[in-house]
Amino acid sequence: MYSKPFNKKIIHGVCTDLSFEGKGVLKDKDGVIFVNGMFPGEEGDVEVLYSRAGVSFAKLKKLNKKSDDRIEPRCPVSFSCGGCCFQSLAYPAQLLYKSKKVKEQFRKIGGLDVEVRPTLGMDDPYNYRNKIQMPFSLDNKGNVVSGFFKEGTHKVIPVESCSIEDKRSEKILASIRHLCASMRIFPYDEDTGRGILRHVLIKTSFHHEEIMVVIVTAVDSFPSRNNFVKQLLKENPEISTIVQNINQRKTNVIFGDVTKNLYGKGYIRDSLLGVEFSISAKSFYQTNPVMTEVLYTEAIKAAMITKDDVVFDAYSGIGTIGLIAASKAKEVISVEIVKEAVRDAQSNAKRNGITNFTSILGDAGEVARAMARDKKNISVLFMDPPRKGSDENFLNAVKTLKPSRIVYVSCDPSTLARDCKYLSDQYVINSVQPVDLFPQTYHVETVVAMSLKNNDKRLIKQLNVNS
Repeated sequence: MYSKPFNKKIIHGVCTDLSFEGKGVLKDKDGVIFVNGMFPGEEGDVEVLYSRAGVSFAKLKKLNKKSDDRIEPRCPVSFSCGGCCFQSLAYPAQLLYKSKKVKEQFRKIGGLDVEVRPTLGMDDPYNYRNKIQMPFSLDNKGNVVSGFFKEGTHKVIPVESCSIEDKRSEKILASIRHLCASMRIFPYDEDTGRGILRHVLIKTSFHHEEIMVVIVTAVDSFPSRNNFVKQLLKENPEISTIVQNINQRKTNVIFGDVTKNLYGKGYIRDSLLGVEFSISAKSFYQTNPVMTEVLYTEAIKAAMITKDDVVFDAYSGIGTIGLIAASKAKEVISVEIVKEAVRDAQSNAKRNGITNFTSILGDAGEVARAMARDKKNISVLFMDPPRKGSDENFLNAVKTLKPSRIVYVSCDPSTLARDCKYLSDQYVINSVQPVDLFPQTYHVETVVAMSLKNNDKRLIKQLNVNS
């Protein structure tokens, strides 16, 4: 619960650090204050809005002293939409923050003092996202708008141009707003439960001129649907496929269970490190194609795969890491719990002529335990779990399975540090490499290489030489 502090008091202070979520950190006699848009070394007035669990949250009212790392943001709503809190922070400073953040989480949560390499960044850290997902709403004047939810709310901040999204999406979204208004396809209202259009997702291919549009609706069918598709394609002939997803539940989860193909093949293609992938509406695929190749290059290098290795790719999605690793390995076993992703992985293996790759639908922990019972010899484990990290069931299964090398790819340093700590009784950390898949935000991807203690000193030595 939030508790309002004494009439939103104004405090003058100096920012001393950045929090885990990229907020400026100030301190006064009452404790710690978090402020959006304030950077270390800056001094100014902040208005305390509320307190929670002994910590106050504030907004910046006046800046008296600016950091040398402060720059002019490209986007006028970068703070209010909550998506790009670092657009006012120079890119080199963003990269330094991310390495520090990873190291701090290992120290605070994992109790591990690890050496963290400098974060690998982009040459041009803008317009990199190959997926955009926007809620639709009506503004105060009844106009159809799309954008992003204001941080901590379900209020849509209208956005017509986003500086981190693929530029090809802007024209398509403008067409959808116009068509919805002209055809009276009203946005869904969470409070009343009325309306049709909830979200629009656009996925773009980096290596192919292919674009997918996914419309998420609160109803199965709606008037003018066929005409809507026809007009959208007429205005945007570059669209390769249009998919409708139906979500009739009162939930903040974007996707429902039912998906219909309205135009095209229902998927787009893209390539990573020479391997071609098909991407469907609900399949997970990394959102930064340039830095994903950097990320996977680091992961494959850290695994040091040989032709004798059997690779277990857990939380595999559409099989990206496993399929890329297959050319170096004896065998790759890929495990994913999402049915559509497994279907895509199998299709991707066939598309690329990869025959030493098997994709299994199931829970990664259960499959790992079954492998251990069957005494399956797994030498390399890739694990790329969701933001919440792994769980003890899977990690205990890993300890039983005892792969000689683990490469953990993570989008959340706190759960990464927690899981590495859990494995640290049997595994030693050899390297920690942050990779910036999310410029202009506080998020960071990290590749951690681990090896079984006292198991293969030659490999550990070689890893250190290669690094």
